[in-house]
Amino acid sequence: MNLTDLAEEVAPRLLGATLTHETAEGTVSIAITETEAYSGAADPASHAYRGKTERNAVMFGPAGHLYVYRSHGLHWCANIVTGTDGIASAVLIRAGRVVEGEELARERRGDRADGPRLARGPGNLCRALGITAEQNGVDVLTGTRVKLSEGRPPDPAHVRSGPRVGVSRAHDWQHRFYLVNDPTVSAYRLSPRARPHKET
Repeated sequence: MNLTDLAEEVAPRLLGATLTHETAEGTVSIAITETEAYSGAADPASHAYRGKTERNAVMFGPAGHLYVYRSHGLHWCANIVTGTDGIASAVLIRAGRVVEGEELARERRGDRADGPRLARGPGNLCRALGITAEQNGVDVLTGTRVKLSEGRPPDPAHVRSGPRVGVSRAHDWQHRFYLVNDPTVSAYRLSPRARPHKET
């Protein structure tokens, strides 16, 4: 799968792809139904907006690696790095449909979530897959434990874009991509601190 492109170009192409994590407990695979693009230094909502740090270093490439971070100290979020090595760019995997290992995913969620809710939202998706900081930096294109596989591309008529969820800066950028009417897609929520990005 070619990921050497801008995040906003790769994000819709990831819809229908499958992210798999093999562990000692078993294997869980999730077909991706919702993504968000974050474009590094050009994007005020990106972790890399102010430059490279120890935390965001994976975002600067190479493409195909997993950037995992803790959100609000509560849950893990997984991003797939895209673009050119040295230029930060990544796609947040927001939601998906469990296509293998549903019982294990349900055990990991531990809150009676099932069906479409198992991997709805980035934190729930990582929990269902068993992804934590230990997977930060792994190569999902050549790896054996965490793998990204091409799936059946969705009908373009079923793909929608819209503003990003829960970010306070540049929330109105149309960098969220999802499958319309898919029950696994997370609900849109505008951050109470949201404000549009103004060019300087």
